[in-house]
Parts: sequence; C-alpha cells; structure tokens
Amino acid sequence: MLYIQEWREGIRVAGIYLCKSKNSAVTKNGKAYENVTLMDRTGTVDGKIWDPDDAGIDDFEALDYVDIVGDISRFNGALQISLKRVRKAGDGEFDPADYLPTTEYDTEKMFRTLLDFIDKVNNPYLSALLKKFFVEDEALVRKFKTASAAKTLHHAFVGGLLQHTLYVTNFCFFMTKYYPVLNRDLLLTAAICHDIGKTTELSQFPQNDYTDDGQLLGHIMIGAEMIHDAASQIEGFPPELETDLKHCILAHHGEFEYGSPKKPALAEALALNLADNADARLEMITEFFKANAQKPAGEWLGFHRALDSNVRRTGNIDDLK
Repeated sequence: MLYIQEWREGIRVAGIYLCKSKNSAVTKNGKAYENVTLMDRTGTVDGKIWDPDDAGIDDFEALDYVDIVGDISRFNGALQISLKRVRKAGDGEFDPADYLPTTEYDTEKMFRTLLDFIDKVNNPYLSALLKKFFVEDEALVRKFKTASAAKTLHHAFVGGLLQHTLYVTNFCFFMTKYYPVLNRDLLLTAAICHDIGKTTELSQFPQNDYTDDGQLLGHIMIGAEMIHDAASQIEGFPPELETDLKHCILAHHGEFEYGSPKKPALAEALALNLADNADARLEMITEFFKANAQKPAGEWLGFHRALDSNVRRTGNIDDLK
C-alpha cells in the first residue's frame, strides 16, 4: 500500500485504508455527496464521494476498512481524495497495525520509567495520589498507556499521551536540579498528572475524537476534577496542597488564549507550562520533518500553522527515517 504520508497531488491511489469517519452532505445545488476521512498509521486525509449512487461505490460505514481507488488533489492547502471506487475490505485482507499510528518507543518501558519518577516523590500525600492513579486504577492505566495526547497537533498516536507525559516529567525533573526554588514533589506530581484528563477528553483509537466531556469541559477541567476526587479519598490530604496541585493543572497551558483558566502563579506552574510547551512544539516540528522526509536537508519545508512560521530543516535527514 502507499501510505498517506507518501501521497502527492495529481496521482491516483488504490489500496485499503481505514474509514475514520463518514457523513452525508449536500452541495449548494442540492446534490448529495459524502464526506469521509481515511487514515493509516502515517496520517489522515479528507475525501469526497461526489456520486454515492455510482455502481462502483459499495455500502460501508465509519470504522470499516475499505479498498479504494481515488484521485489526489489539493484544496485550501491540504491534500484530499476524490473517491471513484470503494469496496468494504474483508477479514484477512489487511493488517490493523498498518492503520493505527503508534509511538515508536516501548510502551511498557516508558511506563516503568514513569513509575520510577513516582517513586522519587517523597511527600506522602502526593505519593498516595499518584499511586491511586497509576498503580491502583488498572482501567485508567490501560487507557493512559494507549491514549493519544491530542487529536491532531502533537503526539496524536497510540501511546502519545504516555510519551508526552514522560518527556514533560523529564524536563521538569531536569529543572529541579538547577532551580532550588522549585518544589520537586509538587512539580513532578503536576507533570505526571498534567494531561490525565485526556484519558476522558479523547476517545480511544481509531476514533481519537473529542468525547462529550471533552467538548463540554476539556482535559484541563477534567484533570482538576480528577485531582480533587482522588485527594478527597486520601485521609488528611492538605487542602492547600490540593489547591497548589490543581493550580498547576489549570495553568499548564500558560495563557487564556491557549485554554488555561488561570495563568501560572506558582513557580511550579510556570516550570510545568515551559516543559509542556517545549515538548509539544518540538514534537510538532519533529512530525513535520518526518512528513517531509523526502525533501533534502536545508530546503524550506513550508509554513507550519501551529508554529506560525516557515520551517527549514538542518542535520542528517537519515536520522528521521
């Protein structure tokens, strides 16, 4: 199969892909058509079926694997596919591993490293809270290991939430070595829990879409509620410590315009925001480089909307393959 990452404007594509979503629509002239989103482990692309009643378009639903033929074009700067043939694929015709984007690192090894950081937290209340989430709650652990960290922007793959959380925690641990103003136990706990609400905000793959709670509350609010609920189950948990921890969660996006209900007012909240932003942006540019791996080093790759900049790569392109 030709992975979506390899699609180019002007080519015809044939192969089996996962239909992530499908919905009917009507043109301004009243003609029915269908919007679909196809995906594989390298990405997603929007598609159109302009003539749903065509004999070459078989019945299929969202989350079906479909054998397609289509032409690639560009619309509003993004690739899209006009589907000419669609057939629901049968069992044995595809390997599901080709269709779900997955972290390149060992999930169990990353989780053990996260547990090692939890063991470094000496405060008995914060230690108990972390273990309530990441040791005692087996259902949460399963979701945390497989969840993504975002719908599209960064770490949008199976294991992405765990990978992002571990990197942010590493950043924060590094900062505690050089800035004694930081309360290490509070910062590590905040780093490990900062995106815990995403286990509820986003559905599991292959959908990886916002749930009702995700749409109405968002992961920051959900995470703060989870912290409160867990702390209330730990006898004697100091109210001020709970407030400080929740503030770190509420402020970790740093600015109101980025979805933070509060701006950082604690040193630990500021450090967490810096670490979170650094990992998210470095992952964005890493994924952008990989998506343009066919271009030589030193060539401008184009404008990255989230980074708000035209981007150029340096270094050895082979390191990104």
